[in-house]
Amino acid sequence: MKIKHFKEGSRAEYLFLLFVFCSYFISAQVVLEDEVKITDIGLHFDGSKVESGNGSQDVNTPYDYFYGRNISAHGDCIKTFGIYVFMTWYRGGKDDRHVMLTRYNTITGSMATIEFPHRHTGFNNQWWIGESHNTIGLAISPLDGTIHLLYDMHAYHKTRPSDGSLANDYFRYSYSVKNATTVSDADFTLDKFVKNSSGGYKHLSLNGGEDYSNFQGLTYPQFFLNDAGDLFMYMREGGNNNGAYKFSKYSANTSSWSNFTHFNVLNAKNQPEIDHNWGLYGNMKYVNGKIRVGFQRRENKEDKYQYQNGVYYAYSDNQDGTSDWKNHSGESFSLPLYDADFVKVMEPGDYVQTTQIDKVYIVSDFDWTVTDNGDVHIISKVKDNQYNITKYLHTYKPVGATDFITSEDFAGGTSIYTYGDDVYIIGLTTSRRVFVDKAVGGTNSFSRVYEATSGKTFDHGRVHINNGKLYYYLMEKKSGNAQPLYLQIIDLDIVPTNPKGSNNFAIQAIGETCANMDNGKLIIKGTAKHNYVATINGVNYDFDKNKTIEGLGPGTYDLCIDVVGENFSHCYEVTIEQATKLTGKISVNKQSAKVSVQSGLAPYTLIKNGQKIFETNQPNFSIEVNHGDTIQIKSKETCQGELLKTIKLHNNIKAYPNPTNGLFELYIPNVEKSIGIEVYNIYSQLLISKTYTVQAGKVQLNLEDKSKGIYFVKVNSKTPTFVKIIKN
Repeated sequence: MKIKHFKEGSRAEYLFLLFVFCSYFISAQVVLEDEVKITDIGLHFDGSKVESGNGSQDVNTPYDYFYGRNISAHGDCIKTFGIYVFMTWYRGGKDDRHVMLTRYNTITGSMATIEFPHRHTGFNNQWWIGESHNTIGLAISPLDGTIHLLYDMHAYHKTRPSDGSLANDYFRYSYSVKNATTVSDADFTLDKFVKNSSGGYKHLSLNGGEDYSNFQGLTYPQFFLNDAGDLFMYMREGGNNNGAYKFSKYSANTSSWSNFTHFNVLNAKNQPEIDHNWGLYGNMKYVNGKIRVGFQRRENKEDKYQYQNGVYYAYSDNQDGTSDWKNHSGESFSLPLYDADFVKVMEPGDYVQTTQIDKVYIVSDFDWTVTDNGDVHIISKVKDNQYNITKYLHTYKPVGATDFITSEDFAGGTSIYTYGDDVYIIGLTTSRRVFVDKAVGGTNSFSRVYEATSGKTFDHGRVHINNGKLYYYLMEKKSGNAQPLYLQIIDLDIVPTNPKGSNNFAIQAIGETCANMDNGKLIIKGTAKHNYVATINGVNYDFDKNKTIEGLGPGTYDLCIDVVGENFSHCYEVTIEQATKLTGKISVNKQSAKVSVQSGLAPYTLIKNGQKIFETNQPNFSIEVNHGDTIQIKSKETCQGELLKTIKLHNNIKAYPNPTNGLFELYIPNVEKSIGIEVYNIYSQLLISKTYTVQAGKVQLNLEDKSKGIYFVKVNSKTPTFVKIIKN
């Protein structure tokens, strides 16, 4: 699919997939739009919490873990780009653990998945102990269509773990070639990712080569975009109570990352008037036109706080975040930040009674957001472990207000989100189904606008919101260390009313299915409902939101969509691809046939000996075969042809040793209990004719009583096979 978007008048190239949204909204109804199974085998830690070095190495037992139970649908693992949803996950079970990247097409419903050769490491590189920090961060650059993956190696370096087993694997970064995001499903393959100098897909730094001083000891990878479509990443350097955020910006022009900017520093107590080192637990985001940071602080000192304390918040007026930082009162400071108290908002520990050492527990359920209107919202949880009291706090500052308001009249939530001028609490109910609470920005008036009361139950999930849609990536609540992953798409009632919005339309060009059929089509999906006229090839098509234009031959077209009554047009250059034939190869290794489809329309149907075995959207798959089987692969369109292969396992019959002194073995790759074998000399005289028992795929023969020379062994099956034997 090739699409270019042009502005009205100038026809200058425009990136219509840019993640910018500037529409107004009207109220509608929150509904579940789609639920899609991504896989049945997402990795999950279903065992027990254990200490380092413990845990069972038996792959048939539950998967024990050190920190938490979740690893798939966990971390910064879901993003949208145009008509696609991208998700990272690990494949279960315990003996697999491969990195996976799935792309889902919201228009056609098709999926394509890339398997990477590298795997989940396990705690301290002990694969049998699950490590919930090893998430796979995911990002798309809308400026060049590249895909970026960052793996959380949990602050490992050359001597952590102490055995040095990750000395050359302490940082993992993978990235694709340009425009890999929109290739066809058949082309969405591993070769779209750039190899390192050793031929693998794990890079030890962001810009190639090794840069140990800058990329060791990092954890918690996250990505975000600014309004211009610039991609940023950040990670925490150091440990829990001596940690610092540092971030970098990606240049689509040079395909490189900037030097790190440090938000704060390690070893802060080395600075004047700073008594203790401190670390951050929170996140960095780009919301409402600014790069912002919100966190809780952890210090290693004796006080009533067991771990974290406080709520801290700051923002930058610089789109790169390298300068112009301010606290919530608008007071300026320079980076790096040394004194966290300068950006402190409030203290959750003030809302509980205990003053005893280590009795105030502030760890989970902290998050923050800012509405388009400028309202700041922060949620947190504090527990008094002396009196066993837990409080959920909502701290918010309406736009224009001087001070924050903290309310204890709050039901709690693990995360808070914003879209437009509203804020949302999204999560799972006690019955493990999805709910959505909503409040107008700058208020504490949450009400439930969506709750699933039937259907699947889920263990956990991750949220992404874009263009008025909630994309909830969820793991079903099942048993075992390979569990189903689902994507739910929920319409949040946010109906855009700006038909001139830069991302109002998503366009998909679908190529000709078969040669000379001229049956290509364009699928137009709008967000704002309005009267439009689409013009292509001089033909006008009226519609009010969505439209499919069919009967298009291969070629490049100018498509313009006029916004009726607004003197405004969205214009695109679209390409209808020429039909491709089904191409690929079927290779045989022992008793397995591996199918690799190179071109052709999915889904692909595998037929063995005239019987349909399965249908799949994946271009690479395998099946067990026997000698004489016929393997047939068909695409969705019969006219694209087929792949056909008759399996001849006996072509792979090997003799060892060969040459031989008389004793040798034949490897019979087929599953045979017995087989007829004949031995001939070079004069075609039959010397031996006997039925042999096949043991473990082998047959032993003895020519010790024969003279030196050349012999031919005939293996009798449906298709007889000859093997040349040389006797010394």
